[in-house]
Amino acid sequence: MDFPITSITLESEHYPPLLRHIFDPPVVLYVRGNVEALTGECFGIVGTRALTDYGKRSGADLATGIARAGFTIVSGLALGIDALAHRTALAEKTPTIAVVGSGLSDEMLYPHQNLRLAHQILAAGGAVISEYEPHVRAQLFTFPARNRIISGMSKGVLVVEGDIKSGTMITAKAALDQGRDVFAVPGPIYAAKSQGTNYLIQKGAKLVLKVEDILEDYGKFLPSAQAITPSNPHEAAILTALAEEPLTINELIRTTKLDTSQMSATLMIMEVEKKVRNLGNGKFVVYS
Repeated sequence: MDFPITSITLESEHYPPLLRHIFDPPVVLYVRGNVEALTGECFGIVGTRALTDYGKRSGADLATGIARAGFTIVSGLALGIDALAHRTALAEKTPTIAVVGSGLSDEMLYPHQNLRLAHQILAAGGAVISEYEPHVRAQLFTFPARNRIISGMSKGVLVVEGDIKSGTMITAKAALDQGRDVFAVPGPIYAAKSQGTNYLIQKGAKLVLKVEDILEDYGKFLPSAQAITPSNPHEAAILTALAEEPLTINELIRTTKLDTSQMSATLMIMEVEKKVRNLGNGKFVVYS
């Protein structure tokens, strides 16, 4: 499928409305995909490339709630939390916008490992955008500039995990400079990936324990959740085992006493029916 690149200026009706009013908005934005997605109610989610299990679980849960509440999730297409945020939006069948620090041609799009993800975003009615011409290669200075666009077009920004010195913190600083709301997920005081988020909370970012901590600031509510009902005793045993924490298949087998074939077949069906979710590292959680 072909995804042509178009350009919009500050005067365009499709230019992100909040971005237009920051101190240094891009004069031109290059867009692949659905330009109408840019005028939706946007919310930024950013974080480390080297996310932990804690980041995977909290990021996916919070992004799910943000998407379900009607926000268009904006992130940077980077490995880690960014990609997780985009994929969560895709799973919820809501548009998502990737802001990149390179040109938008397939040859230049960075990181190239996420080219397939970019195409999935486009096919699902989202957009990939940049202030750089299509064949410009990513460089160190293009990413801090990119970060101001993520925050500038968003009502608020959630930081899931991040080192104290990282691009994630540059995005958070840009959000603060732009008068955007900043939210942060707390973490262990000795964890490097939580140093940035804990620092932001210490400096006034809103601590987030559940998605409602974000949504209440915007008068938004989640649709009523339907209770997950097990279809058989095997599913019931798995849901009970996962009630407290994520578990691997081997841990589930030990806890439930199901054999390997029973466990694999049941988990496959439960994933399809959105009763459980694979965090991507072999651990499963109850779908939320």
